[in-house]
Amino acid sequence: MSAPLRQSDASASQAQAPQFGGRIRELRRKAGLTLQALADEAGISVGFLSQVERNKATPSLGTLASLAAALGVEINWFIATPQPADAVTRAGERARFSLADSSLAYERLDTRLPGGSLSSLIIHIPAGYASEVTRHTGEEMIYVLEGRIRQTLGDAVILLNPGDSFHFMGDTPHSFANDGDGPARLLWTGTSMRLFGSTPPENA
Repeated sequence: MSAPLRQSDASASQAQAPQFGGRIRELRRKAGLTLQALADEAGISVGFLSQVERNKATPSLGTLASLAAALGVEINWFIATPQPADAVTRAGERARFSLADSSLAYERLDTRLPGGSLSSLIIHIPAGYASEVTRHTGEEMIYVLEGRIRQTLGDAVILLNPGDSFHFMGDTPHSFANDGDGPARLLWTGTSMRLFGSTPPENA
């Protein structure tokens, strides 16, 4: 017979238990669902869902699967606990990737964090490059690592040098260009829908 669980062991076990209430609440709000709407979709009471979101109650695996389906994600978004080593990317070890017919190169910084909403890249921008104008939901922040960037946001034009940053909402039309004579590097982070989902791009 195994030894009884000591208080310190029990505390450690509780600390390691996934606290997924906040992840459910964040996804629900992003989907524009009320507590009642999500509860109805998952087949549970709104009171129980409220307790789950506040980590005051623990649903069964079946109920968690129903919530995941209603929110359009896999169940491991809630129950996976990434190890610290899995959240690290090392300088010099990140493979660059690019899209077909694009002169931009990217290094992916974000990792497959269950429930995560951030995407982050280092963008390598050749001299003379200018992006298309785009708009989308979510926030963006850029930080110039090297070179000079001309950022447009609506009718505004902002010149950014190394060490400068710019934080803005993506629903305003925006674009960027390398305004210098040489290559530029840009750290980009955004909270719009994750660029890569749960599977990283090939060679990323």
